[in-house]
Amino acid sequence: MYESGENYLETILILRQKQGYVRAIDIANELGFTKPSVSRAMGILKNDGYIVVENSGNIVLTEKGSKKAGEVYERHLYITKFLQKTLHIPEELAAQDACRIEHIISQETFARIKENVDGQ
Repeated sequence: MYESGENYLETILILRQKQGYVRAIDIANELGFTKPSVSRAMGILKNDGYIVVENSGNIVLTEKGSKKAGEVYERHLYITKFLQKTLHIPEELAAQDACRIEHIISQETFARIKENVDGQ
């Protein structure tokens, strides 16, 4: 899966936790994308089995989508904490950097970051 797909899944997960529901316009507003761009991405995620779009327009993560979104979000949280605690990066910058790092980091490096954060 590409970085953009992971970002969409993570955003759906976060919005669902905040609001209890997610529509394409919510994702567009959150990410600063156009509604047509989000609609196209939702079509791809739907075809790949990551989401279901209900008749009401509510976007729901499938089991596969929830698993992937959870993995991405976990990486985001741990990398953010690592950057803050280990390198003393301010929270906002750490979160921005984590958002980019979370997509390219190896499993081995992430496991070490997780151990480091959990051990502190």
